[in-house]
Amino acid sequence: MMTFDDYQTEAIKTAIYPETMKIIYPSMGVSNEAGEVLGKIKKIIRDKAGVFSDSDKSDIAEELGDTLWYCGVLASDLGIPLSIIAERNLVKLQSRKERGVLGGSGDKR
Repeated sequence: MMTFDDYQTEAIKTAIYPETMKIIYPSMGVSNEAGEVLGKIKKIIRDKAGVFSDSDKSDIAEELGDTLWYCGVLASDLGIPLSIIAERNLVKLQSRKERGVLGGSGDKR
């Protein structure tokens, strides 16, 4: 099974954008691809009463893959392994859960 770091190593090999656009270009891509995920879900709500077929789920997974690619490339531009980002995120969320602040808003809760 592929690790986050394996994925990141392979993803960066397919990155084509100007050196001057490091961090900026993949940041825009993350947002764009996440929007495509949301757009597919929106149309399923509108056109299919929110019933997700296997094909719909597969299409959404494809867009999630594109989002992951941009996340991996952005992490590379930042010089941070995806595994570290994933681990830090889980530690943060576990801490919020233990403190009873998993819900709510604010970055530093």
